[in-house]
Amino acid sequence: MSDSAFLKFLDKALQAAELGEDAWRPMSTGEKVSIALALDRADWLTQMGYTIPQAIERADDWTALIPRIEREIRDRSMPHWRGLRRA
Repeated sequence: MSDSAFLKFLDKALQAAELGEDAWRPMSTGEKVSIALALDRADWLTQMGYTIPQAIERADDWTALIPRIEREIRDRSMPHWRGLRRA
């Protein structure tokens, strides 16, 4: 997928991470399940009536981006000094 697709997915995932399910209203079901997978929100999948395998199938083209989105969100939430060690 293109960088623009990645940035679109990342933007939606960041909104959902910050605002929760309220950010979902304008999103498609495929976007919702993809974001729930990327944010590790099995509870959101359950509320939508999806199992994890069903969500992966529904995410379709977005599936390939899920690990990259999850890493990006995790990295953004880590303190900037996370990799430093004491001498």
